[in-house]
Amino acid sequence: MNESTFAPGGGQPGLVQQHTAGRSGEDEVRTFDARQQPGYTGTATSHEHAGSEPVTARYDSEVYDAAAFDAIEPGLAQSNLIEGQFYDPDAEYEPDPEYAATLAPDAARQRRERVGPTGRPLPYFPIPSPLTEHGPAQIVAMCNQKGGVGKTTSTINLGAALAEYGRRVLLVDFDPQGALSVGLGVNPMELDLTVYNLLMERGLTADEVLLKTAVPGMDLLPSNIDLSAAEVQLVSEVARESALARALKPLLPDYDYVIIDCQPSLGLLTVNALTAANSVIVPLECEFFALRGVALLTETIEKVCERLNPELRLDGILATMYDSRTVHSREVLARVTEAFGEHVFHTVIGRTVRFPETTVAGEPITTYASNSVGAAAYRQLAREVLARCPVE
Repeated sequence: MNESTFAPGGGQPGLVQQHTAGRSGEDEVRTFDARQQPGYTGTATSHEHAGSEPVTARYDSEVYDAAAFDAIEPGLAQSNLIEGQFYDPDAEYEPDPEYAATLAPDAARQRRERVGPTGRPLPYFPIPSPLTEHGPAQIVAMCNQKGGVGKTTSTINLGAALAEYGRRVLLVDFDPQGALSVGLGVNPMELDLTVYNLLMERGLTADEVLLKTAVPGMDLLPSNIDLSAAEVQLVSEVARESALARALKPLLPDYDYVIIDCQPSLGLLTVNALTAANSVIVPLECEFFALRGVALLTETIEKVCERLNPELRLDGILATMYDSRTVHSREVLARVTEAFGEHVFHTVIGRTVRFPETTVAGEPITTYASNSVGAAAYRQLAREVLARCPVE
């Protein structure tokens, strides 16, 4: 959920009327349910606009002109639309109540019934108490073989939110694209030492590669394009799947959480991350193509668990880029919840323009826009992660 998730008045977007006088600044939203009420004609009752000026419609700051619209589609303005109303083509309605009941709840139902976006009762995640000592760290792999689903954004902002709650966090950029490093204001092309050197060069210590970030309590192991060579060079190594685990082992006593930003593939680097990790978080864009790859990813996790890392567990699936206004987002979220049940996080990350802005700024949303909906969502996710996989 985000600043643009809700239509005026809390309903879905639909037929909107804005009164230029009488009820200044108030919008009336005509949802599907309202239009199904007996006697509804699509027009306002006489007492609503008594003594007020004519009603104007707004759509992208333009006033609806029935005559001009009728010139494009003869008869439509008179048959379906009246002066002062428009139909929003981006609004999606569920004409079948039985089908609508299978979807994730819209924003209005969430507020009315006190349920979360996943359709389950939203539990209370308390603010964690501060720690008196740190370590050993829980290692979390942020993994999905599909790109563009929010892995890097979630790694940065979850780490920053955990650091706000007094946890010491290490972020590991394990993607040759170096997006995590860029998102924290580091230019990968200017780095002399990266996680690649830590993997491949004996005698190099992690302290030589480690970078401090602008967020207190959060450090970074950066990466750049050099890491792409590691996938080829590790093939001939003994126990090549455990190279990252060996590199991170000396750092574990100093941190509470290590979060690994994986590359968008299921290659040797990703297998290294899963072998080193205690748990996996799967960011999942609320879109059909992202949904299709989850089965393959869970199969890979099961194989790693059976053959390389028996302690690995699926910590949760994190729904990202969610927009409750669209039927498609709600349908995908409902299907994921139905398939994975309690493995789906209660916290859902909505779309907001703040996330691209933070990438340009090179800082987490918790500091760039501390009071935004996105920052609140990642703080809630941090509390949920602490509840699901606390530091032992």
